[in-house]
Amino acid sequence: MPCVWAKHVQKKILVEVKIVQDTIKENLLRIQEEIAPYRPNIIAVTKYFDENAIISAYNAGLRDFAESRVIEASQKIDNLPQEIKENSKFHFIGHLQTNKVKKVIEVFDYIHSVDSVKLAEKISEEASKIGKVQKILIQINNANEEQKFGFSPEEVFENFKKIINLKNLEIVGVMNMAPFGAEEEELERLFSEISNIKKELEKRFDCDIKEISMGMSQDYKIAAQCGATMLRIGRKLFK
Repeated sequence: MPCVWAKHVQKKILVEVKIVQDTIKENLLRIQEEIAPYRPNIIAVTKYFDENAIISAYNAGLRDFAESRVIEASQKIDNLPQEIKENSKFHFIGHLQTNKVKKVIEVFDYIHSVDSVKLAEKISEEASKIGKVQKILIQINNANEEQKFGFSPEEVFENFKKIINLKNLEIVGVMNMAPFGAEEEELERLFSEISNIKKELEKRFDCDIKEISMGMSQDYKIAAQCGATMLRIGRKLFK
C-alpha cells in the first residue's frame, strides 16, 4: 500500500506541475501579444514562488528570473536543475544592503537596484575580489516616494559620473518603480521621464545604456509603450 500511495502522490504532483506550466504558458502568450510591437524582455518575478514555479516558467519558455530576498533566493537557485542555472539569467530587484552585496554578486547576473554611490562602490569592491564585472542598473525614484529608494532625477546625473568610473561594474541600464495605483496619465509621465533620462545620460557621458527596467504586473503595457526593455512581471504570469 505505501508504494501505491507514493506513486499516487507522485502522479498528483506531476499533474499539478503540468497545470502550473500550462497556466504560465497561456499567461506568457497573452502578455507577449499585448506588448508585441515593443518587444521588451519579460523577467519573471519569482520572489513569492518556489523553485518548482521557476522550473515551470523555464519550461514555458522564460529565461530571466527576478528575486528580492538574498538568502531565500540563493537557496532556491541552488536547488534548481543544472540546465536551468546554466541557461538562465538571475536578476536582483530588491533593496540591497551593503552587508548582503558579497552574496548577491555570487548569485545574480544583474542588480537592478543600485540606489547610492556607497552601494555601487561596495559592489565594485566585492566584484573585483572574484574577478567579476557586475552588471548593474541605476534606480531612479522620479515619483519622489519617501518609502522607495533611488536617486532623484536631479541627483542621478551627478552620481552617475562617480559610478561610471568604478572598476568591475558595467552600467547596463536604469530602473524605476512607479507608484502603485497611479493613474495612466501619471504612469505615462513617469515612464517617459525615465526614458528621457536614459537618453540624456547616454548623451552627456558618451555611453551606451541598453536597458530600461520598468513596469510590473499592473502597469507593464504602459511601460512597454514608453520604452521599457525589461518588464518585471510576477502575478500576471503565475496566477
